[in-house]
Amino acid sequence: MYQYIFRRILIFIPMLFALSIIVFTLAKAAPGDPFTGKILDPNVNPEVFEQQREALGLNKPVHIQYVNWVSKFVQGEFGESITYNGRTVKSLIVERFGNTVRLGVFSLFLTLIVSIPIGIYSARKPYSPLDYAATTFGFMGLAIPNFFFGLVAIYIFAIKLGWFPAQGTIAGPGMKGIAESMSRIHHLVLPGITLGLAGTATYMRYMRSEVLDVLDSDYVRTARAKGMSERNVLYKHTLRNALIPIITLMGFEFGTLLGGAIITEQVFNFPGLGALFISSVVNRDYPVVMAISLFLGIAILVGNLLADIFYSIVDPRIRYD
Repeated sequence: MYQYIFRRILIFIPMLFALSIIVFTLAKAAPGDPFTGKILDPNVNPEVFEQQREALGLNKPVHIQYVNWVSKFVQGEFGESITYNGRTVKSLIVERFGNTVRLGVFSLFLTLIVSIPIGIYSARKPYSPLDYAATTFGFMGLAIPNFFFGLVAIYIFAIKLGWFPAQGTIAGPGMKGIAESMSRIHHLVLPGITLGLAGTATYMRYMRSEVLDVLDSDYVRTARAKGMSERNVLYKHTLRNALIPIITLMGFEFGTLLGGAIITEQVFNFPGLGALFISSVVNRDYPVVMAISLFLGIAILVGNLLADIFYSIVDPRIRYD
């Protein structure tokens, strides 16, 4: 297993190199630069912006800019933000990274505790009223865009009922201990449900399909013929095999949750990486955009590695030696 992990980490190096080229190219392919449009202000001398471009190295050839950016990135220096004067990209990401991780973990937790039990029950009781209700919810969850569901949730649960806050991460400054934790969870409910809506519907449908397939397999029928209880059949034979495609989805979800939070954070005015990414794209803050994009790519690679490791835990037949 350790050799396999080491080989995968070595493979990450050329993949990250290719990813860095793609991220840098897409960022530079965008029209304009951080100072585009500002020269229309008659009160500002255009030479000021030219001097700023030169100071930031934006006038250098593209390949020189790429080499400078990658060399600093490898050293852990992501540059300085163009929009947030005097702030480094690292400080901006560290400041908001925790909020996005909490939102992603909370959303994934809600997704798993809802989708897996309902998917199992739907497979064990096919064509029951709950199965039809779960199928309807699944199609609605996949069809409704996150931003629309978020706006509806804010209107009903925040504005009309007043059960949950509509924005922010905490009720107020200076909170500590249990009060701070409860306030953060309270602020995570609506964005967490919104972010996990599509994932819940997807996991539930996959779980139902996989459990149905496993329940019809020969080894499950053999286990029942030997007198094994339905509980043991479900948890010792069926569930572990049915979880393999769910683990595959979770490997991609590790990075997708961070990327999907971009829209959700914007709807709920949640100060995380998503909101920072949107504002940086609008303001053409290249260092921030490229750093966040590369981090999302790294998250997906790490998520797939973790999924491969969990394969061997769930299914002992899988070996990477």
